[in-house]
Amino acid sequence: MNTIHHIAIICSDKEEALHFYHDLLGYPIIRENYRPERDDWKIDLQLNDTTELELFIMKDHPGRPSPEAYGLRHLAFRVPSVDEMVAELERKGIPCEPIRTDTFTGEKMTFFHDPDGLPIEIHE
Repeated sequence: MNTIHHIAIICSDKEEALHFYHDLLGYPIIRENYRPERDDWKIDLQLNDTTELELFIMKDHPGRPSPEAYGLRHLAFRVPSVDEMVAELERKGIPCEPIRTDTFTGEKMTFFHDPDGLPIEIHE
């Protein structure tokens, strides 16, 4: 087990999720499937050659109690330049936290959030 196949995220609003992950972040749509038995959508996006991002659009699910709750804490993506990525995200209307330096690696990093509050980190 050395490669991630996919990352699954539960989202509350299909249009907001697609606007954020597809339109703003630029992940191409592989497929969109409505599941009538669950009354939800499963939308697969391409992150890279081997990894997909699965968006599950579900109604009336509980919010995240805290990013510090047990389970997935956040997603982190490597970028060539945190400064350039922050500038691009903010041009698209996505606010970012102040850039800081990772205490252990000395690399630049920061966070922003998806429409449902999921923390997303960018890291050099």
